[in-house]
Amino acid sequence: MTKKLKRKTALFLAPSITGVATFFVVPFLVVIFYSFVDNPIRKRWVGFDNFVSVMHNKAFRLAVTNTVKFSLISVPLIIILSLLVAFALDKNVLAKSQIRSCILSPMMVPIASVILIWQVLFDNNGIVNEILARYDVTKIDWMKSDGALIVIIFLFVWKNLGYNMILFMAAIANIPKDLIEVAKLESASDWVIFRTIKIRYLASTILFVTIMSLINSFKVFREIYLLTGDYPYESLYMLQHYMNNMFAALDYQKLSAGAIMMSLVMIVLVGLLFIIENFVGRDLED
Repeated sequence: MTKKLKRKTALFLAPSITGVATFFVVPFLVVIFYSFVDNPIRKRWVGFDNFVSVMHNKAFRLAVTNTVKFSLISVPLIIILSLLVAFALDKNVLAKSQIRSCILSPMMVPIASVILIWQVLFDNNGIVNEILARYDVTKIDWMKSDGALIVIIFLFVWKNLGYNMILFMAAIANIPKDLIEVAKLESASDWVIFRTIKIRYLASTILFVTIMSLINSFKVFREIYLLTGDYPYESLYMLQHYMNNMFAALDYQKLSAGAIMMSLVMIVLVGLLFIIENFVGRDLED
């Protein structure tokens, strides 16, 4: 590559590199710096004191516990349900297009409308309680009880099921049909075909869906905040609540320390998922 061509390439990439550096790299470095100082004004170096302080904070530990619990329940649940629905709709079922459209419809509904629907359903005087009252069941204030987590998991699955289903349906359509036919001719059971052929070809899609679902589970704060505000019922206090409240209190050093720890955990989880996907999907062509 000549010097002139290199110069032109550099000039062509300069706007993109500048944008990435300005809006991603520099803020990331600033967050790292803030996590090691006492505050953004004095900028006195305190080492890992902010991380220790955050880990001993009761609100942070509650937020971590609730976030982990929510992710451990909701992510596997939505992956399994979306995969089952995708396999079901891959068959010649009645009204397949209509069912698919119904499942995809939550993706088109604005979040404000979704929250309004959930308030109508699960308010203390909402539709669900009215139905329960007909069967002599005492009213439940869903968003201020232990059932609040179940409501949010239901909301999360309902909102994201369609997107995952479409991804799985596209992946299922790309599974070589001749391999399945050969396996059937050799008297392989449906479970063997599913485990040895379908899952291995779906491994990369399952990885992608898992990562996206995991990221979306960390973003459920938006729905919870609109339903309950800054300080929801204890079981709904997520990591995003803690960070949002630290930002409102201008406690940037604790906010930065918490964000870095969450990022490190996400990196480790994604790395483990890649290792698992590589193990499951290796020797695919064999």
